[in-house]
Amino acid sequence: MMQDIIETIENNPPSPSFITTLNPEQQAAVLAVDGPVLVLAGAGTGKTRVLTSRIAHILATRRAWPGQILAVTFTNKAAREMGERIEKLLHGSRPMETGQQSRSSLNWLGTFHSIAAKILRRHGEALGFSSSFTILDTDDQLRLIKQLLNEHNLDEKQTPPKLILSIIQSWKDQGLPPEKISAVDAGHGSGAKALMLYKTYQSRLKTLNAMDFGDLLLHNLILFTTFPDIHKEITQRFKYILVDEYQDTNVAQYLWLRLLATGHKNICCVGDDDQSIYGWRGAEIGNILRFEKDFPGAQVIRLERNYRSTGNILGAASKLIAQNSSRLGKTLWTEDEEGAKVVVRSLWDGDEEARFVGDEVEARQREKSRLDEMAVLVRAGFQTRAFEERFLTLGIGYRVIGGLRFYERQEIRDAVAYLRVISQPDDDLAFERIINMPRRGVGTATLETIHSYGRSQDISMTRSIRQLIDAGTLKGKVAATLSALLASFEHWRKLLGTHSIGEVTDIVLEESGYRPMWKLETSPDAQGRLDNLKELVRAMGEFESLTAFLEHVGLVTDMAENINGDMVSIMTLHAAKGLEFNHVFLPGWEEGLFPHQRSLDENGRDGVEEERRLAYVGITRARKTCTISFAGSRRMYNQWQSNIPSRFIGELPKEHIEIVRGM
Repeated sequence: MMQDIIETIENNPPSPSFITTLNPEQQAAVLAVDGPVLVLAGAGTGKTRVLTSRIAHILATRRAWPGQILAVTFTNKAAREMGERIEKLLHGSRPMETGQQSRSSLNWLGTFHSIAAKILRRHGEALGFSSSFTILDTDDQLRLIKQLLNEHNLDEKQTPPKLILSIIQSWKDQGLPPEKISAVDAGHGSGAKALMLYKTYQSRLKTLNAMDFGDLLLHNLILFTTFPDIHKEITQRFKYILVDEYQDTNVAQYLWLRLLATGHKNICCVGDDDQSIYGWRGAEIGNILRFEKDFPGAQVIRLERNYRSTGNILGAASKLIAQNSSRLGKTLWTEDEEGAKVVVRSLWDGDEEARFVGDEVEARQREKSRLDEMAVLVRAGFQTRAFEERFLTLGIGYRVIGGLRFYERQEIRDAVAYLRVISQPDDDLAFERIINMPRRGVGTATLETIHSYGRSQDISMTRSIRQLIDAGTLKGKVAATLSALLASFEHWRKLLGTHSIGEVTDIVLEESGYRPMWKLETSPDAQGRLDNLKELVRAMGEFESLTAFLEHVGLVTDMAENINGDMVSIMTLHAAKGLEFNHVFLPGWEEGLFPHQRSLDENGRDGVEEERRLAYVGITRARKTCTISFAGSRRMYNQWQSNIPSRFIGELPKEHIEIVRGM
């Protein structure tokens, strides 16, 4: 069928310019408007162009009015860009009888959550919500969970609110209301408590006429399955459904789309199974893999011509991803030149790796490449520190995309605040930052008492606390807690005489309860924060004293703020999806770091395959050059750790890579 469509296109080219400029496979994806279609769009193959051209074609040929098209994206930015591109495409084509189309007329173009909310504004009364329901943010959700914990006499330390909320949200992402979760499914401990609180939480939300983000899709599913007449009305509204980034959908999003497409089945999903890298936040690769089973008779159209990268880069990426078994299969190709081979560089240690990348960036600059054409893509956030500091030393501007610079991250600022107070007990800004981090039950009234007394006596917070405790103004549990905290600081100061600053920092993070706090946290970024704290301790080995380290942090922060203009991009591989650069550096390709050990331990073969997809994403971000590096050893907790190269390096095809040994 696919070949027949392409032959028809080649013999009878469509007239609109926004279609005639597409390649045959892209045209096939645009013109196959009837029935279910899965467009497997490889990296750099023009998937957004296909999606927008498809919508423009449907509108220009009057197959549907704008209000009869449902187009779903994952971000508001993607929705805006898609709307703007559709408007530009239609501007030069023959207008519809109702006049020229505008972006605002595509009022069912948006994110999953925005469209689900729109449906509930119209039909939520059937579920007991008024159209003016409130959508709670994370802070509101946590506040409500804390209220429920208090009502059930549950200790927040034993039952962390963020953990409970995370479990509840994972159930919602699977489309599971409380009544569909059994005690066996919930398990013991936190799971059992979360199930008990889930029922109360949902009841309280209804009383408040409020929903959280997970509810938007969950209540849509309940609405569709409970009220057939409403479901029929909504499905008849839309003649065509289009979905972007289908490989990133979770179970609830998948079920929602299936229910919406039950009538006409004119659903077109665009995605790339080889770029499914968000399993850790609920994305289910099986959704795209079973599309043909879910929609019998579906057309599968592969976009394999890449317009981004050179032949060697595509060859290396394609052979690597071919090792995965959970994929539908496609091979990227290009009509452009073969270009430079992918360089695989071995280095002695992490510091030499940072120096190497810095030297390569300077070499590219001498060849007249702009810094914003270069990117360093790391597997874990803690890796950015070495490159940030190297670029600062060389005076190379950089930006951290999708995150903060290393010393600007919350956990690093908190840890540094502890160290500042150890170094300077009268540092009120640092002390106030960590007095309740982790939570110590020091309330607003107590803080105001400390501040007022300090201002009246012109003394610091720590001195105020001592005097207020001695005077009996602060007493009971608060006095005991603050007295213990000040004693801890005295103890940590004494350790500086017998321990290295790295060892002291490690002790402070543990004894203060700061690191244990993050160990109890189950949010997706918790492990990354712990890794950053490890990197901070490791970085201490480079300094002779705590004073020298704190001075360095101050200088680094000041230098970073004064660099503007043309900059190298530093980011994690997850944050790099959808971006492209002329020159890409992929450091840290070592077993345990990439593929990441946690992914291997928790998910086995599936974890390896998702990590391999992440490697594929990294390589295909490069247009002209791609440089992979690994270090024979890295220093962890001031101890050297030997590494072996990532298994992914061994899977790269020899004909497309150049191995350079630097060790």
